Amino acid sequence: MSTDGPQPTEYVVARLRPHARVLFWPSLALVGICAATGYFGGRFDVEWQNYVVLGAALALIVLLWLVPVLLWLGRRYVITSRRLVVRRGLFVRTRQELLHSRGYDLTVRKNSVQSAFRSGDVLINTGLDRPLVLWDVPSADLVQSALHDLMEANQNSVAQRRQHEQSVGHDETTSWGGERPFGR
Repeated sequence: MSTDGPQPTEYVVARLRPHARVLFWPSLALVGICAATGYFGGRFDVEWQNYVVLGAALALIVLLWLVPVLLWLGRRYVITSRRLVVRRGLFVRTRQELLHSRGYDLTVRKNSVQSAFRSGDVLINTGLDRPLVLWDVPSADLVQSALHDLMEANQNSVAQRRQHEQSVGHDETTSWGGERPFGR
């Protein structure tokens, strides 16, 4: 397929992560674990008991703070002028791309907490088995309207490009005038 004009450059519209309020409880747990470790650390007469307190504190910090922070950092959404890129994972990365020109349906789902923080889940139905979900996106309504605008702009540009290619590429005209429909 040949195109006569240069392709418009792709630019980043938005870079998003899930809403940062999911880090509230892990951060509160970190403060509580540090406070408890500071209070109980070194209070026992037997040395191994003090080491058990430190080991338990480190295990709880990793489990209750570090893992949720890494999970939050490992999820990223990038909206460009041509596509939506969803990246998941830190050690094993999964990258999923969705072109705006292919078209899709958008739904925003919010619970009461998400409504209070103006965030929500953006469900993108591409016609496949299950929808692609942008979990707990800040300003979910704005993301939905931006995706609608980008999808419409890309579909219009693709339609114009195809129409231009068809009008330039064919010298003959095809006439369907007197033919009957199939089966009659």
